[in-house]
Amino acid sequence: MIIKNINRLLVILKPDRSYNPDWDKYTSRTRQHYACVIAIAVGLMFGCTNQDHVSQALYIKGDLVLDYQPESNLVQKQSIPGKPKYPVIDVHTHFSSDLTPTFLLEKMDALGIKAIINLSGGYGVKLDRMLEKFSQYDPDRFIIFCNLDFSKIDDSDFSEQMVAFLSAAHAKGARGLKIFKNLGLTVKDKTGQILAIDDVRLDPVWAKAGELGMPVLIHSADPMAFFKPTDRFNERLMQLKRHPDWSFYGAAFPKREIIIEQRNRVIARHPNTIFIGAHVGNSAEDLMMLGKLLDAYPNLYVDVAGRVAELGRQPYTARKFFIKYQDRVLFGTDRYPGKSIQPRYKIYYRFFQTQDEYFDYYDHPFPPTGEWKVYGLFLPDEVLAKIYFKNAQRLLGLR
Repeated sequence: MIIKNINRLLVILKPDRSYNPDWDKYTSRTRQHYACVIAIAVGLMFGCTNQDHVSQALYIKGDLVLDYQPESNLVQKQSIPGKPKYPVIDVHTHFSSDLTPTFLLEKMDALGIKAIINLSGGYGVKLDRMLEKFSQYDPDRFIIFCNLDFSKIDDSDFSEQMVAFLSAAHAKGARGLKIFKNLGLTVKDKTGQILAIDDVRLDPVWAKAGELGMPVLIHSADPMAFFKPTDRFNERLMQLKRHPDWSFYGAAFPKREIIIEQRNRVIARHPNTIFIGAHVGNSAEDLMMLGKLLDAYPNLYVDVAGRVAELGRQPYTARKFFIKYQDRVLFGTDRYPGKSIQPRYKIYYRFFQTQDEYFDYYDHPFPPTGEWKVYGLFLPDEVLAKIYFKNAQRLLGLR
């Protein structure tokens, strides 16, 4: 166990930028700190463990083995769909107005994407620019969601301002409202109090969204691992080492359960408003609990953006979940067509459509989420069609 943990820490320390492109993020002090930790661990290991066992564990034919990365010998069918079985509506993308409609449309057509929803529409001038550049160019393929300006939270007429903004945004062409995870987690008023998702000042906004027929796609909390200690037991340790700002463990942040409960109370209070839980409602690790929420709240839907890693490691449970709740799940990636980080769309198509086993959910030099592989769900065609486009088409009134 100690050897395994040292191996993982050495991924951070290894000065090979092709293997660890995030090396430069770590200061020399940070690297020295981890070096000290490893030195102490090795010292304890040799001092407390049978030396013959240690020698056998560390050396293979005279070579010191610390950077163990086994390659699978599994021989299996490789199915990598270039396009989806049905046209896709990606309800969870983020892109700026620096891109052009023609660039995106070319990439969308190549990937079989019918329409995309940009959740980063913003407000004010940014929203106006986004609507003018994309929605007015092709309103059937570019759908823009607006965002709220929480810097005005201390204004006495905050609720009225946000309701007026939402009405105006809708009139200009915004089709929905996206709430980022900072609500309930980091947004504070002038007293330093964190603004809760179920704060009564936001109730008029949720109600107005329902009145206007604008779905609210809400990102609440984050994966369970982000709210746990960043230690050797955390299944996303390496990810959190690369992104320490993604850790919300400790007294400075509300507990994950509290944030989720706040969101659930809002959904219950506003049955006439459609809520879409981003990233499988940030409950992909507990589909049984999520199923209970979907049963309790008919106005709750979820997208699958950025959660194939969690879903694909539990293929039996995930397949049953998608079949049972086939009318409540929307396709999303948390990317945009043409983003060069990884071929996420083709990986998603493979996950939903094929019976492939034990394959990478990423195309990085290292696992971006957790150190495991995933299995395809080979969903029935009628379920695929609903998740890929029919559910989004129905909720947004798209052609």
